[in-house]
Amino acid sequence: MQQKLRGISGLGRLADSSDLAISIVDEASHEISVFNNNSICQNLNPDRGFDTQCAAFCGTAFTKATKTGQPVSFTCHAGLECLALSVKVSDKPLVAIVGRTFTKAENYRKATERAISGDWDAYSPEELFQNVLLTSSSAVLDQTAADVVILMAEANPELEDKGEAAASETKLLVPVEQNDMEALLNIAKYNADPGYDPNTGRHGAILELKTQEKANKTEQGGKANNGTKRREQRTEQARAWRSFFGSLLKTDYVQAVDSILEFIARKHNFSTLIWLDKKDNRLENRSVYGKMNGRKVRLSIASDDARLIDASQKGLPLELKERAENPASENRRTMYLFPIGVSGHVSSAVAVLDPIGNDGIKKQITRICNSLAPQMEILRLRSEVSKGETIAAAVRRFSESLKRTDGEDLWLNLLQNAAELLGAERASLLIFNKKTENLEIKSLIGARSEPLDDETVGERVSKIVFETGEPIAVSDISKTVLPPLPPGRRYKTSSFLSCPISIAGQAIGVINFTDKPFGETFDKHSLEIFQTIAPQLAVAIDRASLKEKAGEFEQLSVTDALTGLLNRRYIEERLTEEVKRSNRHALPMSFMMIDVDFFKSYNDEFGHPAGDEALKIVANVVRETLRGADVAARFGGEEFVILLPQTNGDEAVAIAERIRSNIEETKFPQRRVTISIGIASCSADLCSTETIVAAADEALYEAKHRGRNRVLAFEEIKLASQSTVS
Repeated sequence: MQQKLRGISGLGRLADSSDLAISIVDEASHEISVFNNNSICQNLNPDRGFDTQCAAFCGTAFTKATKTGQPVSFTCHAGLECLALSVKVSDKPLVAIVGRTFTKAENYRKATERAISGDWDAYSPEELFQNVLLTSSSAVLDQTAADVVILMAEANPELEDKGEAAASETKLLVPVEQNDMEALLNIAKYNADPGYDPNTGRHGAILELKTQEKANKTEQGGKANNGTKRREQRTEQARAWRSFFGSLLKTDYVQAVDSILEFIARKHNFSTLIWLDKKDNRLENRSVYGKMNGRKVRLSIASDDARLIDASQKGLPLELKERAENPASENRRTMYLFPIGVSGHVSSAVAVLDPIGNDGIKKQITRICNSLAPQMEILRLRSEVSKGETIAAAVRRFSESLKRTDGEDLWLNLLQNAAELLGAERASLLIFNKKTENLEIKSLIGARSEPLDDETVGERVSKIVFETGEPIAVSDISKTVLPPLPPGRRYKTSSFLSCPISIAGQAIGVINFTDKPFGETFDKHSLEIFQTIAPQLAVAIDRASLKEKAGEFEQLSVTDALTGLLNRRYIEERLTEEVKRSNRHALPMSFMMIDVDFFKSYNDEFGHPAGDEALKIVANVVRETLRGADVAARFGGEEFVILLPQTNGDEAVAIAERIRSNIEETKFPQRRVTISIGIASCSADLCSTETIVAAADEALYEAKHRGRNRVLAFEEIKLASQSTVS
């Protein structure tokens, strides 16, 4: 059957020309052939078997379409519109699913959200959005479905006489629905295929498949030959457009932007073009082609300005005149701003600084920008998700680096690790001294000069950030009311980020970043990156301050002499702080208790020195397994505890499993050693120091009761108890 379907080469061409997926499904609800499949569907069902949520949609298409004998229209859980119709190959009943396409911008937006932070975040964004299909309206699905019927009839001689009738029954099954993507995608398809008719949703390539046209082919042969050269030129132009638009999705967002600017410049012989992206509700340049390359442009127009949206709807650019002393001057240049966006939301724009006297050229560029919107939205999403993955990896590296941060260069190492993550060439770390009631510099990176003797450290910015407890991200300091810089500072850029460092809601210092390479600015995204590492950084600074403040004697008072971990006194104080912080800011927090299994028999059999050595090994494994923000301590005897700030129950269980597994796989001098772990996490009815310790202890007791060498969460015990009662 697979070979037979592959012989119908028209299905593949039809799927490509209509920008829709065509799937052939057998009675077992298994795809035996699929053309131009939506990459979302391909990832959700890699074995073509319709698992999980897809089973209720494409998985039931065969039954519904064959039972009714009529095409069945549905929108699946992913927001994709589909049309299922009954067909046959060699008398074997099959169903063709046509579409798998987004026809509404809101459904596409929901899909992007699922990929960023929802149930699709486990999939590779590069693969998930490799071939996303977007269509102007349901009319395109109807016409393509009709053409599928014709093609299948041509493949079956016994059905050939029914081809035209079958097609007429299939056409216009679903009313045409106007939506915010329709105009945009009609233009895109017109640009990609000059034979496309936006009024009917028909493609030139598809029109040739109609039975009636095929019958009239001989009669119209002379006219067709007369227009051969013209059609060849149009076909060549269509191929060029398809090649360009198709190539965009094979690159990344930045490269696509540069390619688009070069394409437009060469096509219309422009000398200066600018690509602007939305940033903090303003349009700022991302890339410049031509004379203004390297210069920064910031427009005094919001991305949601009604003039931009109106220009987009009218299919013409927004024309902005250059500011001049004499507004009436005829020498002022005009910037033509072509908005790019989906669903009335402007996310980017192309600015042309060359004169454009021809309205036809303006409309052509508008068509290009409109047709680019879906592709650029996909690339933007890929970039955003990829950036999130990069940040997550960087945060993991940062957390690992904190484990190795110690010794005389502790403060410098802390600052270097943070500056590297934020992409800053220059940074400073200031800690508040309670005795002097002033901020003191602990470390500097990239500074060309030390503060003057009579200069108050942090007076301009850091003091404000410390006292308010609010971070500041400034893109251009010259546009603020901050006092001028002291002489000799020689900053490379005018942008900086200043953030408070807090423990349990109490500010203990300030960290500052500036001088990003290539003149880049610090923004909300930079602040989000810092906030992901703030808890780890605060714990590391707290420990560093403790060492420096307490001295060797006081340091020993909070450290377990045998294992080198913190002791019960310290962990109880930190637990109290974290519980308050969790309650105040509604942050997750977990606590685990660990007990070495059968430790008394280990001591009895091998002696206390061997037992001490075993505890040291357990402590080392725990220390190496934890993240930078986690706090481990010896609670007493063979019992250890771990505080996990900003960690929910599921994450805590995963971390505990790693610890348990690592201990089990570690070679001990005498015999195999295992541990049992009990976990408690903050919740609405469980988030005080006493209750969380008691809950973790109860979970630990139950883990040992169930056979040891296991992890058990208090929530699991609670749910089991409720189930028994009910």
